[in-house]
Amino acid sequence: MLRAADQVTVAACLFVGLVAMAAWWLAHGGHRGELIEIERAEPLDPQFLVDVNEAEWPELTLLPNIGETLAKRIVASRQQDGPFLDNDDLMRVNGIGPRTLEGIRPYLVPVPDAANIAGRR
Repeated sequence: MLRAADQVTVAACLFVGLVAMAAWWLAHGGHRGELIEIERAEPLDPQFLVDVNEAEWPELTLLPNIGETLAKRIVASRQQDGPFLDNDDLMRVNGIGPRTLEGIRPYLVPVPDAANIAGRR
């Protein structure tokens, strides 16, 4: 059993803790409904875009269904045959077909006009 002095100390600590929690809640907009319950928050969809004429193979592996081997083929094709004129031009790479291209298309930076690519006319 706690002595009276200990009970007062525990009560004071609880009071200070409750005041601190209330102050935090107010400072972070709780009274305005600005706090978000994580279970109810909308899931974030990370957005990233890859430039197939600039990216190296490790960056290309971040694309869906593009592993290390296929990413290295993309880089090799770009080095051997020049830059891709548009995203459909990726189908010149062995292993990229219409289905793979459609899967990665949302993550690709649009390719500029061929006239704007150095070395191409």
